[in-house]
Amino acid sequence: MAKQPMLKFVSVGREMPVKREAAERRTDFDEIYAEYADAKAKEQAARCSQCGVPYCQSHCPLHNNIPDWLRLTATGRLQEAYEVSQATNTFPEICGRICPQDRLCEGNCVIEQSGHGTVTIGSVEKYITDTAWEEGWVKPVTPAQERSESVGIIGAGPGGLAAADMLRRAGVQVTVYDRYDRSGGLLTYGIPGFKLEKDIVMRRNKQLEEGGVRFVMNCNVGEDLSFEEIRAQHDAVIIATGVYKSRELGGPGAGAKGIVKAIDYLTASNRASNFGDSVPEFESGELNAKGKKVVVIGGGDTAMDCVRTAIRQGATSVKCLYRRDRANMPGSQRETQNAEEEGVVFEWLTAPKGFKGEPVNAVVVEKMRLGAPDATGRQRPEVIEGSDYDEPADLVIKALGFEPEELPTLWGCPELEVTRWGTIKAEFTSGRTALPGVYAIGDIVRGASLVVWAIRDGRDCVEAVLQDLNSKGAVAAE
Repeated sequence: MAKQPMLKFVSVGREMPVKREAAERRTDFDEIYAEYADAKAKEQAARCSQCGVPYCQSHCPLHNNIPDWLRLTATGRLQEAYEVSQATNTFPEICGRICPQDRLCEGNCVIEQSGHGTVTIGSVEKYITDTAWEEGWVKPVTPAQERSESVGIIGAGPGGLAAADMLRRAGVQVTVYDRYDRSGGLLTYGIPGFKLEKDIVMRRNKQLEEGGVRFVMNCNVGEDLSFEEIRAQHDAVIIATGVYKSRELGGPGAGAKGIVKAIDYLTASNRASNFGDSVPEFESGELNAKGKKVVVIGGGDTAMDCVRTAIRQGATSVKCLYRRDRANMPGSQRETQNAEEEGVVFEWLTAPKGFKGEPVNAVVVEKMRLGAPDATGRQRPEVIEGSDYDEPADLVIKALGFEPEELPTLWGCPELEVTRWGTIKAEFTSGRTALPGVYAIGDIVRGASLVVWAIRDGRDCVEAVLQDLNSKGAVAAE
C-alpha cells in the first residue's frame, strides 16, 4: 500500500521559513524570511488536509488551486506545481511575498480552525515560483498567433501588468503607459524591499517586454499625451491607474514642514535604497528618517511599511499612532509583530489633534476609547476629554490611505463617469465603462485594495476585452 503523502498536519507542526534576527534585519532592506529548503517545502506542503471544501481556495480572490499545487509540491512534482499556480495567478512569487495570507487563504485553512496551525501557503507559493525562475521554467510570453488589434493600458501596476500579460498570451498588441520611469506601480515604488525585493518585480517587467509588451514610461496622461489620443491609437483602453491621492490630516499646524505623505516617503526610500537613484529630498533629510524621532499616523499596511522603513533608515525612535486598538487594526498582524520586534512602539487608541512647531517638533495627541458600532459594525473611536499630551516628533508621516485622483478633470474627459467616491464607474466583473472600448480595473474602480484583487480584476477584464474584440471582428467580417 502506497504511503500517504498528505495529511501530515497531525504529526508535523507548522513551520515558517527562518526569519532573520531583528537586530540584523533592521540594518538593511533585504527580505526578512529565508527560502524554504526543498525538503522543508515538501514537508510543510504535506500538512495540507486535502479537504473536500477548500476554504483556502474560496477565500483567495484569484481562487488559486491551492490544494493541488500543495500536493504536487509534497510529491516532488514541482514544475507541475508551478504550472498549476501560474494558471490562475500572473505573479505568484509576488503574492507569496506580500499577500495578507493571515486574512485570506491561511486564515481560512481548515486545519487552522481545528487548532493544528495553518499550512504555510504563502511561503510554499513563493518557493515554487522562485524555483521555477531558477530552473528556467518561466518563459517569455509567446502567443500561438498574433492579432492585429491593439490595447492601451494606462497604469503599470499589478492590475495593468496582469492584463498586459493575458492580452499578449492571446496575441493582442499591448502598449502600457505610466507616469513613472520604471513599471510596477506600488510594487516598485510603494512596497519596501524587505517585503518585496525589487529584482523580483524587474524580472517580471523584463519578461513582459521580451514577450512583446511596449512600455511608454514617464508619461503623464492629460499632459504628455491626451486620453483621446490614446483612445484613437488603440482598439480598446484599460484604465489601471490605481489610487495615489493621499488622505489629508486636519488640525492646527497640519501644514508644517516635516509632515509628509507616506507615498512620497516610501517612493524616495525605494529609489534611494533599492535602486541607488539620486533623490534630493532624501539626501537633504526631508524624506529621510535618519537621526529623527518619527511618528507615523495610521494602522494599515502602508503605515507598517513606513514604520519599518524608518527603523532601517536609522531613526532614533519610531512610534505609530492608531485610533483603534490592536484587534481592530486593518494592517497585517504578522507585519505588526515584525515591526514590534524591530523596535517600533505602537500607541493604540490615540489620534492626532494638532501639531506644534515650524518645522514640526511635536504631535498633539488625544486618547480614544471605542464606543458604539458605526454603520460598518466597527466600534467608533471616541475622544477622552482632557487626555491630550505632546508626542515629540521631527518627522510625521501621514499613512491614512489613498483616494482616487479626479481623472475626468485631469484628462479633460468629463464623459468618463465616476462614483460619489471619485472611483470610475465600471462593471466589477468585466471592467466595462459607459465609454465604448474603455475599461477600468483595480483600485481606481474598487478603491484602495489588495494587489491580489488588482491581478484578479486585470485577468477578468481581459476576458471581456477579448469577447468584445471578437464580436467586433465577427461584425466586420459579415
